[in-house]
Amino acid sequence: MLENQKFERTTDRLNLLRDELKRTGLDAVIIPRFDEHQGEYCAPHDERLAWATGFTGSAGLAIVTVDQAVMFVDGRYTVQVRNQCSSEFFSYQHIFDEPLENWISTNMKAGQQIGVDPMLIPSAWWDRFAGGAKDTSALLVATASNIIDAVWSDQPEKPLSPVTPYSLEKAGKTSLEKRTEIAAHLKHKGAKVLVETQPDNIAWLLNVRGDDVEFNPIPHSFLLLKDDGSASWFVDSRKLSNSLDEYELEKVETADPASFISSLEKMTGEGTQVLIDPLFSPVATRLAVQASGGIPVMEQGAITLTKAKKNVNELKGLRDCHVRDGIAWTEFSAWLKREVPQRAKAGDPVHELEAEERILTERKRQKDFVYPSFRSISAAAGNAAMCHYAATDASNTAILPEHTYLLDSGGQYQDGTTDATRTFAFSETSEEFKAAYTAVFKGFVALASLRFPKGTQGHHIDGFARRPLWDLGLDYDHGTGHGIGHFLSVHEQPQRIGKQYNPVDLVAGMVMSIEPGYYVANQYGIRIENLFEIVEEDDGFLVFKNLSYIPIEPQMLNMVDLTRAEIKWLGDYNADLKRVLGPELSPDAYDYLISCCELPE
Repeated sequence: MLENQKFERTTDRLNLLRDELKRTGLDAVIIPRFDEHQGEYCAPHDERLAWATGFTGSAGLAIVTVDQAVMFVDGRYTVQVRNQCSSEFFSYQHIFDEPLENWISTNMKAGQQIGVDPMLIPSAWWDRFAGGAKDTSALLVATASNIIDAVWSDQPEKPLSPVTPYSLEKAGKTSLEKRTEIAAHLKHKGAKVLVETQPDNIAWLLNVRGDDVEFNPIPHSFLLLKDDGSASWFVDSRKLSNSLDEYELEKVETADPASFISSLEKMTGEGTQVLIDPLFSPVATRLAVQASGGIPVMEQGAITLTKAKKNVNELKGLRDCHVRDGIAWTEFSAWLKREVPQRAKAGDPVHELEAEERILTERKRQKDFVYPSFRSISAAAGNAAMCHYAATDASNTAILPEHTYLLDSGGQYQDGTTDATRTFAFSETSEEFKAAYTAVFKGFVALASLRFPKGTQGHHIDGFARRPLWDLGLDYDHGTGHGIGHFLSVHEQPQRIGKQYNPVDLVAGMVMSIEPGYYVANQYGIRIENLFEIVEEDDGFLVFKNLSYIPIEPQMLNMVDLTRAEIKWLGDYNADLKRVLGPELSPDAYDYLISCCELPE
């Protein structure tokens, strides 16, 4: 019955969209997962893709025509999209291997118009889609209003969480210092204005935090920074304290977010150069600059690049909160290893949602914990093969001794953000599983112990983590590492490690995850993830310095397949765990830690 209701709802919503297309004279509409800030996490108001299609993943897009609907997702969501979007209504494409622009050039006809809200896609995406339309003599149209909003009758209101100041002790630099540094870059480029629409960048720049989006301590707003360090901050005044003196607003004027685009047009005179990030600013900003005679300079955001290199205070906070997070993880792991076999034997097994709640409980016991940094992936058996699985009441699977279990979980602390993944086994695993787990571990250590020269970029070193899996004819369809914020976004741009070309140098002060994995559909998933700080050694080479203090389950390793260097790395890591965590743990958690430090023969 529930499944039928879901299909009826999807049919009704697609029909509403198609009626709106006819009313507006459009032949298709593109529905991105993005909000106006091109963020990974959306407020309920901005979940347009989920409303129209039922797909709730964090990345994807759809195109709906009068007779077709196509979902585009990456490898993390190939199972989820088929579960949530029935093949009765949708076809499926890989967002990178079979991109939307190719579909447009093949399926749209000459003269047809494809609508898209220009506030919801960045310039780089607009250019790709427009190129696909041009190939077939169709036209990409920037709509004056959002087509989904026009038919979404019970759309939630925009979020209005309070904006709070963030202390200088934790931030490390004043807002004016940060703005002055970025303004110097504008002058160097000959630009007068920088467009910033990413909420985490604005929160970092102005030393504020908010709560407009789940798991992210950021307020929604827009900002225009001038070459003298002054700024216009477009933020709903209802979010601000009655006393603006609480904020660092020297040389900052506030304005209504609704006036953002018109203010940009007014600020941009003939020939004025304006810096715009082609990947993370909506194309509406570029169109506004061009309409007013300005010159959009499309380059990676200067705030994004500056924020990625953490200052001394930020690094101290990240190091400190990871110790507390490691305590929570180890207490959780000890509980899990004890409870799973006992509860299964008693006929009352631990389930995924209970385990997810337990790691949250352990974090709540830690100083300065705020809330999770993302929805924990608490996944038993075959559920772990879905990289971004989220347990529900309907899918809530028992964690049984004969199965493996994966937990990917992180926390937001006042002094930093954490993210880690561990794979657990409660009984002897198959040789196939052990071989894959060992390969994932070897790839993890290969990257974690790598020395690399300045000028190295993430795609240069991705293969080190994959090589042990490749040797077995295996691979994984997700990135190997991402940046992380300082009490900001758990997925921070621009640094990342993956197969895809990413022309961003890895530099000292960046914080990255390393997280190789392997997945077999409907059977199991394996992932090991720690966070690392990039540091420079005396000879100028760079290395990854571990931040995460969480035991790595050793009994699934084929020790004979490990090199002496890999065994030494694990021994040194375990020694650090005992030194850092040992004095802080309960007796039960300490015993678990010691058991993980005893390597199998």
